[in-house]
Amino acid sequence: MAFYRRSNPPPPQPSSNRGPARGPSQYNARPTSNPPRQAYQYGQPNRGPPSGADQQLWAYFQSVDEDGRFMDSFVALGAITPDELSKALVNGDWTAFDKDTVRMLMGLFDTDRSGTIGFQEFSGLWKYIADWQKVFRHFDRDQSGSIDGTELSAALRQFGYNLSPSLLSLIEQKYASFPNAYGAPGGINFDRFVRACVAVKTLTEAFQKKDQDHDGWIQINYEEFMRIVLSAP
Repeated sequence: MAFYRRSNPPPPQPSSNRGPARGPSQYNARPTSNPPRQAYQYGQPNRGPPSGADQQLWAYFQSVDEDGRFMDSFVALGAITPDELSKALVNGDWTAFDKDTVRMLMGLFDTDRSGTIGFQEFSGLWKYIADWQKVFRHFDRDQSGSIDGTELSAALRQFGYNLSPSLLSLIEQKYASFPNAYGAPGGINFDRFVRACVAVKTLTEAFQKKDQDHDGWIQINYEEFMRIVLSAP
């Protein structure tokens, strides 16, 4: 099911902290979806939303939480698994989110490390994706539904990352969704764009922690290097 529809967003404001940590909060979103399925347990309507919860978002949550529509040992499950989340998230061209992006989102929002996402965690994830979609639409200048090298450079530069052309080319090649007919990197879909930006932020912050004198050089051993690299999404 598609969660969002395209619209013309207002231009985002430059970030003051070198890129969004959990998505730029200055953007608003207008989620949309197919009508959620009615949830039942033993022939009765499923449990109501938590106190103060958004009714529409709760309905979306229940429609995604397939096994939570029923009772398991008389206890409602009420949590989304990685597989359920993967089925629910799609890009603007209706392609499924990359599995690595889904794992990244689970890692960010499964705050209790249960392996699933409850409603409160889902609420945070929902806003995170909606915020990032506004950013994506702003930098997708040609409205192609994907980000090219020039658009990627503009986005990272506004986030405060002035990368060399060779580095930008490597990022574009790594996160491109598909090659074009001539073998050159294709566009970067929404989900991969988010992961690319988060990876740049993660690696930059890890480097800065080691760069005590801020001269742009660090000395680390092999294990530290591997930890930094493997921490990136």
